Amino acid sequence: MAATDLAATRRQLLESSKTGKLDAAGLRQVLVDLHEFWLTSKGAELGIRPDSGFAIVAVGGLGRGELLPFSDLDLILLHDNRPLEEVSEVADGLWYPLWDANIPLDHSVRTVPQALQVASEDVTAALGLLEARHIAGDEDLSSLLISGIRQQWRSGIRDRFVDVVSHAQDRWRRAGDIAHRAEPDLKNGRGGLRDVQLLGALAIAQLTDGMASLRPDSPGAGPQVAYAKLLDIRTELHRIAGRPREQVRAQDADEIGAALRIGDRFDLARVISDSARTISYSIDVGLRTAGNALPRRGLAKLRRSPIRRPLDEGVVEHNGEVVLARNAIPSKDPGLILRVASASARTGLPISASTLSRLADYAPELREPWPSEALSDLLVLLGSGHHMVDPIEALDRTGLWGRLLPEWGAVRDLPPRDAIHTWTVDRHLVETAAHAGSMTTRVSRPDLLVLGALIHDLGKGRGADHSIVGADLAIQVGNRFGLWPQDVELVSAMVRHHLLLPTVATRRDLDDPATWELVAETLGHNRVLLELLATLAEADSLATGPGVWGDWKASLITELVRRTQRLIDGAQPARPEPLSPEQIALAEGGGFSVGMVPADGPHTFRVTVVAPDQPGLLSKAAGVLALNGLRSHAATVQSHAGSAVNTFVVVPAFGSPPEEGLMRQQLMAAVEGKIDVLARLDAREADSPIPTIGTVTATPGSVAGTGVSAGSTDPAVDGAGHPKSAVPALFAVAPPRVIWIDPTEIGGQTAPSDATDSSEVLMELRTDDRTGLLSRVSAVIERHGAQVRWAKVTTLGGTVVDTFCLKMADDSGAGRTALADDVIAVCPPPRPTVESDDGDNPQSYGGTGRTGVPIS
Repeated sequence: MAATDLAATRRQLLESSKTGKLDAAGLRQVLVDLHEFWLTSKGAELGIRPDSGFAIVAVGGLGRGELLPFSDLDLILLHDNRPLEEVSEVADGLWYPLWDANIPLDHSVRTVPQALQVASEDVTAALGLLEARHIAGDEDLSSLLISGIRQQWRSGIRDRFVDVVSHAQDRWRRAGDIAHRAEPDLKNGRGGLRDVQLLGALAIAQLTDGMASLRPDSPGAGPQVAYAKLLDIRTELHRIAGRPREQVRAQDADEIGAALRIGDRFDLARVISDSARTISYSIDVGLRTAGNALPRRGLAKLRRSPIRRPLDEGVVEHNGEVVLARNAIPSKDPGLILRVASASARTGLPISASTLSRLADYAPELREPWPSEALSDLLVLLGSGHHMVDPIEALDRTGLWGRLLPEWGAVRDLPPRDAIHTWTVDRHLVETAAHAGSMTTRVSRPDLLVLGALIHDLGKGRGADHSIVGADLAIQVGNRFGLWPQDVELVSAMVRHHLLLPTVATRRDLDDPATWELVAETLGHNRVLLELLATLAEADSLATGPGVWGDWKASLITELVRRTQRLIDGAQPARPEPLSPEQIALAEGGGFSVGMVPADGPHTFRVTVVAPDQPGLLSKAAGVLALNGLRSHAATVQSHAGSAVNTFVVVPAFGSPPEEGLMRQQLMAAVEGKIDVLARLDAREADSPIPTIGTVTATPGSVAGTGVSAGSTDPAVDGAGHPKSAVPALFAVAPPRVIWIDPTEIGGQTAPSDATDSSEVLMELRTDDRTGLLSRVSAVIERHGAQVRWAKVTTLGGTVVDTFCLKMADDSGAGRTALADDVIAVCPPPRPTVESDDGDNPQSYGGTGRTGVPIS
């Protein structure tokens, strides 16, 4: 068979495989057989036969027997010191047909000593040669290489182990963690295929057994099963992309999931996360075990075995790990699991894999309700801050965490539906509890704080409002833990209302007494519950992602809690703060005024704009702020004596804020029609050197979320002075949504009848951020004849949630629809969507509504 026939057969095979006749594993095997047949036939034609002094050896995918559709052929032409002319003739006869047929090839010509020398100097080459496999020719020559490489690897591992670990860590830094990346690198990322191959290399060195003592019924079911899943996904990725690709892109995810009968892109993300976390745990155990098993030399051989230091009842430290004491009997000690985990969290020492295996095999279930000692150990674990993350991950990967919390299975590796979330749902819960663990001195019931943090989103992934479902699960969990009935009710209320404070603080007027009266009534005037929710709100935000918690949000929630506490404690509710005498004087004097003073945070300012009240003023004022690089985080609207008094809470995009006088002149020019604010915003957006709408800036070393490299003063170049490249994303990450909310009802709790004017309505906008978005949206509102009574603007990273209290000129269904359509038109357009299975109620403060989910 000619090499061109080989290439044609490859193409035909890939085309026919798209019809579903071959699964991923079958396709790989057929490709291996096809290339082995060609290499064997071509080798025989070139005289590469037994006893010829030549051998063809495969490494990489063909060496492992798992050739992917577009993988390179990694081949070594091995020879036994044959004459140079003969070697050149054979090599040319083997390589040139493959090159001419455009078959990707990575090749080398070596003698056995040369190959051994290369492996001794290069860790990457050594790891590759450990997977070498004889294909054709002199099998004794191949065996000499394979056995020599393995012997060299075993004998030199003590001196090379540090380089091996550094090599893996460098790869992880470049490719990231597969389990928590939007577009993971299945081959090189942490928890990927390379890590399982590294485990095999450590097993060849006789430092590990290549596994991590995982039971077959553990999540992921062991690294080899996880490896097979990722390998199948990578195979389909090659087949769908039509070229070698290691990153699972969002646009390919649904097709890959369908081809492998996994489901949609969210189901695929869950499988990838589960597999990657299993492999990550396995490689952690493997490297730790290998390090402890390194052969000793010199005086180290004479040292006594490490001592066993007691940590807790039945738990000791041995050789830098948490292990069971010799007299521990797991089958008779149900609380041993939690004592081991809490000891690990307290000391920062990892739990031995053999200990986890023994516990998984022999530890019985805790009886319900739990004994107080078990609950105490759980609280110690949860109160240890981020030291709790690794022990819980180890318990979860070995199936032990699911025994303690059977409800955990529904959220394990569940991908977030909102792009602002960094973690999977289960890891988010752990991260929230870890943040809450550093805040326990703020509340009177730190035990309930960490328990509520751990389970606050446990209702997700169940097809209904997760706050309502989670509240019922909290009762179930609390009873199992052995909490007092009143504490069970309190934890359930935490879960039910964990979104109440952030939602009310960013959507309602804090100067309105009905706002804090509503919160107090919703919480049953329970001061303990209020302080728990306030602290949980911060921990939840910090665990969500960068930019979710900030000075502005903190100040709003703090003020809401302060006023609600006064109400609960019996203080007379204060009326909304009146305009200051200075503001009244400015309003009565007419004309224009712009004043700016520092606000709560070091980079936050309060801007007060006074001008003759007229339609379009809010849009023009917000536009002037945007033109001066000020991002609006909040806005309130008041009026007096024919003048509008608009107050904005702003943060400069960078540097110092502009001069007040300059903004006053620009506002006057805008009101007089001399400046078209929206046109200037459009022009600034279009002329930006880095597109700001629907783009992703791909520049190494850039500051997250800004597109500007560290050390660079020019936003168009990176730190080395090279031009940047902005890669168009074409769509917003999330589709813009407009939600109409009855202002007298939040979360199913009816507010007092005087909470707001019955003719007013709340319009909430959720979309990706855009330059001058508040100005654009305000202009749309004003064109429809609606009056903005007040507004709350929340910026979370690249996403905004803007709430407007409107007095509508046309509050009919058609009027609302027309306004919503025009508002969405000025937002970044969404990507194509798939239907979400999140059945949350948009009228509930705990819900997001059933809506399309962006392919991101």
